[in-house]
Amino acid sequence: MNGQETNGHEVKGWCPGALRPMMSGDGLVVRVRPFGGRLRRAQADGIASLAAAHGNGFLDVSSRGNIQIRGVTQEKHGALIEGLRGMGLIDPTPEIESRRNILVAPFWQPGDETELLTAELTEQLASAEAPDLPGKFGFAIDCGRAPVLQDASADIRLELDAGGGLILVADGMTTGKPVTQDNATQEVITLAHWFVDHAGEATRMKALVAQGSTPEGAFVPRQKGSYIPAPGYTPNGAIAGLAFGQLRVETLSTLAKHGGLRLTPWRLILVESARQLPKIEGVITNPANPLLRITACTGAPGCTQAFGKTRSLGKALAPHLGDTGMLHISGCTKGCAHPRPAPLTLTAQADGYALIRDGKAGDTPSLSGLSPDDLKDHL
Repeated sequence: MNGQETNGHEVKGWCPGALRPMMSGDGLVVRVRPFGGRLRRAQADGIASLAAAHGNGFLDVSSRGNIQIRGVTQEKHGALIEGLRGMGLIDPTPEIESRRNILVAPFWQPGDETELLTAELTEQLASAEAPDLPGKFGFAIDCGRAPVLQDASADIRLELDAGGGLILVADGMTTGKPVTQDNATQEVITLAHWFVDHAGEATRMKALVAQGSTPEGAFVPRQKGSYIPAPGYTPNGAIAGLAFGQLRVETLSTLAKHGGLRLTPWRLILVESARQLPKIEGVITNPANPLLRITACTGAPGCTQAFGKTRSLGKALAPHLGDTGMLHISGCTKGCAHPRPAPLTLTAQADGYALIRDGKAGDTPSLSGLSPDDLKDHL
């Protein structure tokens, strides 16, 4: 899909992958999509080593539960891919990689419904019969007793209803179609084909549903998710926080020493079986840390489309954020890091920062032309 211009900025319309990286201000962004949302210890440590050798030493955990290696040059990309392929982290083709946008709720046990359905869907999306989907179209396997991924980006979801039955949900609908473990992933593929047949100009399921097109058989009410992600300890292991989802290779390697890693869309990492994590540089364990309530894209100079810095600004503003509320800082009006409305958004512009309340990065601001020093007075 070709990029489009929005407010002078190019909207790519697709997400980077490993086989199809995206150029940014600090080099290629190589997005690794862990199979099943999980990295074995050796895989995580291997990614850290490869990122140190072929990137700039920085990694991102994305809002789709993937890990991005930053600062890769064209010359080193091939060697990086060979290293990742040797660890079983590369899809056969860029087309299969693009389709395999599967978000997995991290609270599963080996051999349970979530693991089995994820493996089946991965296989079906790699088949020749899989639909040709838009670049950002995605799937969520959210089969815990209560859903936890309803605020994460996905177009087709598998959830449990209030009675514990499995339902297939088209994003944007309040009801789902009853399915079974035996037919669930085939129903997912059927719904994906339905989207392709009915989409028209729509590139996401929610937009199509908003136009009045709804699939048949969705009559079971969805549960309303109430999960609030935060660092802490769970029966599956310890959840570690990352400011803005960014970490250095040393941090990833250290986390891998404590267990396998499950990536989440909340810019948190679940360290399997860990009950207590030592102090690790760059890791947030205090759920009250205000940095966890600030979402920020790469910003300048890492992104060529950004008008200003974002993450260094977020660190400076964190002590002034107060006990509640969420802040989104965007380098431009695209709002890549948080495309939905936020209680408070700061958008970098050519003449300073714009402040938007209860809106998105590209919405009409309440104030404009603010300097970084001005901003703390408006939080």
